[in-house]
Amino acid sequence: MKGIVYHPDYNKYDLGLDHPLIGDKPKKIMDKLKEKQLLDYFELFKPSPAKEIDLTRVHGKEYVERIKRLSEVGGMLSFDTPAPKHIYEYATLATGGSIVSGSKLFENYSIMINPLGGFHHASINHSSGFCFFNDLAVAIEFIRVAQDVKRFLIIDIDVHHGNGTQDIYFLDPSVLNISFHQDGRTLYPGTGAIDKIGGGAGEGFTVNLPLQPGTGDKGYLAAFDAIIPPLAKQFKPEMILFQSGVDAHHLDPLADLSLTFQTYYHLADRVKKLSKGSCNKLLMLLGGGYNSTACIEAYYNEFCGIIGTSDYIKESDDFELNQYKTVMNQVESLKEILHDYWNL
Repeated sequence: MKGIVYHPDYNKYDLGLDHPLIGDKPKKIMDKLKEKQLLDYFELFKPSPAKEIDLTRVHGKEYVERIKRLSEVGGMLSFDTPAPKHIYEYATLATGGSIVSGSKLFENYSIMINPLGGFHHASINHSSGFCFFNDLAVAIEFIRVAQDVKRFLIIDIDVHHGNGTQDIYFLDPSVLNISFHQDGRTLYPGTGAIDKIGGGAGEGFTVNLPLQPGTGDKGYLAAFDAIIPPLAKQFKPEMILFQSGVDAHHLDPLADLSLTFQTYYHLADRVKKLSKGSCNKLLMLLGGGYNSTACIEAYYNEFCGIIGTSDYIKESDDFELNQYKTVMNQVESLKEILHDYWNL
């Protein structure tokens, strides 16, 4: 069974008309699924806000209190992240959506989707990048306690490196955190270097593949196939979290990896098959996407990949820069770096 967690108040997670994150995206996604008659494949659930005890399994109490205070008066969490009034309410609702979604995976649901999730820039005591609470980590820590799960796999394809998630799990071997992102030397947040592989007991369990502008479909999918399935097979996850941000699409205004709509279909299809072949528990969080039209088309294609329908959107990739050789060289470098930890 498959499910979606959604609440109309998701659309109030809005950082302003002059800001890349505008709050109508969840509604647009749901409208698209209804138009295309894809909602019939899913059971709908409403989220409850994450409780403070849920948040403080990951975030410092003072950090949580700071967001509460900002939520009362408005202000700025960071240079790029306004904190409008009532944002605590909407951020905890989004985070609660990931908790509910993750919990349903232990109630005979094999795939759960939170359209307002994937806030991977939120670290323990600080954040930026439009994020307040790291819902991936909050969901992981909730499930760890509630279900005694020992191994979590994060697959993060958002074009921006998930620096907050990396901070939280850098030393933790129970979370294999894989991030494909645009090279931090060319894009916010400037982190996610290929040689950052974790520390202490978690060494080898942080995996970063920074990609060059113009990477394109062919190289991206080849890199995915070379790295992620063998890691997943060896790690044997008990739950997979898919941060499926679509801001690597060529029309996205904030980045330059030049993927097409059809690549998002193929990526979602691949992740679904990885889950089915291992734990059969997939939590999908839609993540970033900042072209208000293109991102909805890309998310739609991800849903098509999850469902298995061939009625997905295709477009020309004539614009693509040929970076295949560069990408494959980077893949070989990553294999060498991980040689002592994984068989790639």
